[in-house]
Parts: sequence; structure tokens; C-alpha cells
Amino acid sequence: MSRAKKRALVVLMLVVLIAGVGAFGWRTAQSWAPPRTEFPMQGVALSAAQGAVEWGSLIVHNPDFVYIRAVNGRQGRDARFAANLAGAQRAGIRYGAEILFDPCGRASEQATAFLTTVPRDAAALPPAIRLDGAPTCAPAPAADKVVSELNTLINLVEAHMGKPAVLHVSAQAEVLYAISTRLNRTLWLDRAFLKPNYASHGWVMWTANNARRVEGVDVPVEWVVVAD
Repeated sequence: MSRAKKRALVVLMLVVLIAGVGAFGWRTAQSWAPPRTEFPMQGVALSAAQGAVEWGSLIVHNPDFVYIRAVNGRQGRDARFAANLAGAQRAGIRYGAEILFDPCGRASEQATAFLTTVPRDAAALPPAIRLDGAPTCAPAPAADKVVSELNTLINLVEAHMGKPAVLHVSAQAEVLYAISTRLNRTLWLDRAFLKPNYASHGWVMWTANNARRVEGVDVPVEWVVVAD
């Protein structure tokens, strides 16, 4: 075999090896969750984006809770909220409802969608209000306006559910609006694989893997843990 062919063979073998390692790493990442010895309480967040859920298969992962998207900002009710709520109740999994707040819309209208979608249930977990990233409207509302509207939404949702809300705040939203400094609520933060540290105070909930593959769901889910 010529030297050129040997070099080509070595390169090919390296490419195959790197591809194999990468594929193994990706599969491992998709199945990863923090150890339950450190975070005993773990669960999942679902919305219509995950499609239909086979709850009998999902429970093999022993989720302690599920947060179910109820409202998608100005778009209104999440198409699978009712089905997911019924599925969680049949499976005996504790549930909480989440609303995705859209800073481009009026808080009162988004709250109305939540109130007419989510039943008041003393057994439900605290409601979660999610603020993801930069607004999609132009001109973007000022930070003070966003925080004011968010505060209105919090008050209306809490009055309906009868318990304090959890604020699910992305890193980008925290940079834009300093939510953790301006609103005193329990925090739910996001950061894949590494504990988040972008808020002004400690978190209670953490989306540890935002693309975990689980049985019973065709699309990756957000896997969430609770600080012990």
C-alpha cells in the first residue's frame, strides 16, 4: 500500500472514530439527568410541541411532577393542555400549569386565557409564569413596562390559583429585565447540564436538560429538578 493510501486510511479511521464518539456523546446527553442522590425530586415540562404523550411509558422515568403549558402568550390556549392534564391525572403525577408570558401583549388578556383554561385546584403545584427571551414586536416595550405587565399577570394568576407563582426566567430575559432583582418570587432557571447562576438569588427549580429523550414522547422534553 502506498504512503498516500495509508494516510487516507488513517484519516478515514479517525473520521469514523470521531463520528462514533460524537454520536455516543449526543445519545448520552439526550438521556442525561442529574443524579437523584443530589436532586431527589425530578419531573418534566410539556406543551403541544411534544405532541401526544403515552403516559404509561413516560412513568417508567419516575417523574415526580409535570408542568403543563396552558397558555402561549398572545396565541392563547395550548392545544394539548386538556389532554396533558387528563393524562397526568390518570397517571397519578402531580401537575402544575405554566403560562408563557408574551411581553408584546397585554397581561390582562393573557391572564384571562389562563383563568379560562386552568381549573382552580388545591392539589395543583404552584403556577409557573415563563419569560423566555427578547420580544418579537417592534418597537420593543421598555423594561419597566414589561415588568409592570408581568406583575399584573402574576397578581391575576395567583389570585385564581390561590398560591404564589414560580417565575420561569431564561438567561436572556434576566439580562433584559432583571426579573430576579425586581420581583420577589421563587425562581425556575434554565441551563443545560450545568447549574444556572445568572439570577440575583438562588433558584428552586432548574431545567437541567432541555432536550431529554424519554419513553412515551416522540419529541425531546425539558427535564426539571427541584433543589433539595
